[in-house]
Amino acid sequence: MSAQFGRRLRKGAVATTVAAAAVAALSASQAPGVSVDDNGRSTTADAQPTPDPVDDDGATGGSPFYMDLPPLNSPSPVPSAGSGGTGVTGTGEAGIPATVLDAYKKAAAALQESKPGCNLPWQLLAAIGKVESGQARGGRVDADGTTIGKILGPQLDGNGFALIPDTDHGVYDGNSTYDAAVGPMQFIPSTWEWAGRDGNDDGKKDPNNIYDAALAAGHYLCRNSWDLSVQADMNRAILSYNNSQDYLHTVLSWLEYYRKGTHEIPDGTGSLPGHRSDDNDPPSPSPSPTPPSTPGTPSTPGTPTTPSSPPPSDHPSTPGTPTPTPTPTPTDTVDHLEDAGTAKLTAQAGDTFSKRISTRAETSAGKAVGKVRIRFTIVGDTDTTFTGGESVATIVTNGSGVAVAPALKAGEKTGDFTVRVAVVGRAVAGLDYKATVTERVADTLARTSDTALTCTPGGEFADQVEVKATYDGAVADGVAATATLITSADDPTENTKGPYFKDADGKTVRTLKGLETDANGLLKLPKLYADDTTGTFLLRINTAGGASLTVELTVAAAAEPTESPSPSASPSA
Repeated sequence: MSAQFGRRLRKGAVATTVAAAAVAALSASQAPGVSVDDNGRSTTADAQPTPDPVDDDGATGGSPFYMDLPPLNSPSPVPSAGSGGTGVTGTGEAGIPATVLDAYKKAAAALQESKPGCNLPWQLLAAIGKVESGQARGGRVDADGTTIGKILGPQLDGNGFALIPDTDHGVYDGNSTYDAAVGPMQFIPSTWEWAGRDGNDDGKKDPNNIYDAALAAGHYLCRNSWDLSVQADMNRAILSYNNSQDYLHTVLSWLEYYRKGTHEIPDGTGSLPGHRSDDNDPPSPSPSPTPPSTPGTPSTPGTPTTPSSPPPSDHPSTPGTPTPTPTPTPTDTVDHLEDAGTAKLTAQAGDTFSKRISTRAETSAGKAVGKVRIRFTIVGDTDTTFTGGESVATIVTNGSGVAVAPALKAGEKTGDFTVRVAVVGRAVAGLDYKATVTERVADTLARTSDTALTCTPGGEFADQVEVKATYDGAVADGVAATATLITSADDPTENTKGPYFKDADGKTVRTLKGLETDANGLLKLPKLYADDTTGTFLLRINTAGGASLTVELTVAAAAEPTESPSPSASPSA
């Protein structure tokens, strides 16, 4: 997300503008190696790699958040009944509603399995949930984890907040003019489109469901190969959720607080924050617990605004005074998208595409437009993703009007697919980029041993055939292969006599299909046996990509032992 300092007004929050700008500069996406001609047009986009870009609007679009800090008296971990040994005694602020707490822990467990290198602590989800919605408004959720009533932030119309025109036709936020953050983890619709997850396995991705939202937040925080056990990566992940130093400080405070201990409380009885980042008076740390709210009277992070009823202006126009025309945003000036030098997109299954998609936003006169959000969406029957495992990425154009998508990571499904590119918040013609995933291949096969392969008639070969596959000198793993005992060097048909393999039922087999090299490019064939036919035979191994190796097998009778001649009798005396 972009730094919201300068994009929205912050009342009462102490903004550290310099630090935020530095973080924004650190995480901003840049087109790798894009050179610009005299007309400002880019000429290439694939020179040197750059860090993976992040979504400029982040998870929340810079929506306001709760700034209440944890109590000064930290909880002490003490096992308590019904808490499974993880409960605490002490302040009520340490309590997290049961369903909400369960959602955080299940999401963290799922991420530990799918992205173990992220090291996501469930307490981080709890800290963000506290800051975003007061743990789903004190745990007001139904049995399935869906909030009782939608939690909506204010419409992001540029009036004190970021300007984000509608992207979901009001499906999630009920506003067909502007977007608003939705649900207990406060996702804006454009981010939910790619980050949304089905955390409770009901077949839906609902930002108002705490299980779905918590899992989505976990995946969001774990993108870009961040390791959250490293503080710098932890900070980057949190700032990508909402790019504010106050937000970072508040979330880290609650993270540390929850790490010291927490316990489960009934749904609907959680305490509610009282100070939002757009309030006039910033909060102070609470010296004592905040009493839980009475169920049925929750506060909401933001009051949804109906598109047809915009909020009243602080300075209403005088009758007869013409309303000033708003200054067009960069998005308003975009007329079309142009390819910015994207090369052919091809990769083997399992590999990272060496080229990135590069797109340029232009006005009708062909002038570059910077600071425009461009969405890249992978479509088609493919398991290819962008780096980080997502199928959608939103990137902001740089000063040359260029947005460069994250690198594509090929899956195992081969074939063609499309990456569709569009301008977020503006209905202009997009671009489609074709990409292809080819099967894994090898160009060289070699035996790992030079031992001669020999056998006696009716016996079995002492050594198994093992080969190593490479491609351009590198290990070729996961490459499909076949092995056939052929008739002759000039006749690759299957032989009907001589050495053979055995199938699971012990029957004779002279062709093996469906073989695959392992992670080290090695392929070890099953044992070989010989019938009663003697002679020299050939085993041919072929791989996808055209690598081929012919191995010689010898079946010969065992050599007869040579008898030593009897000594001649000595002549008699």
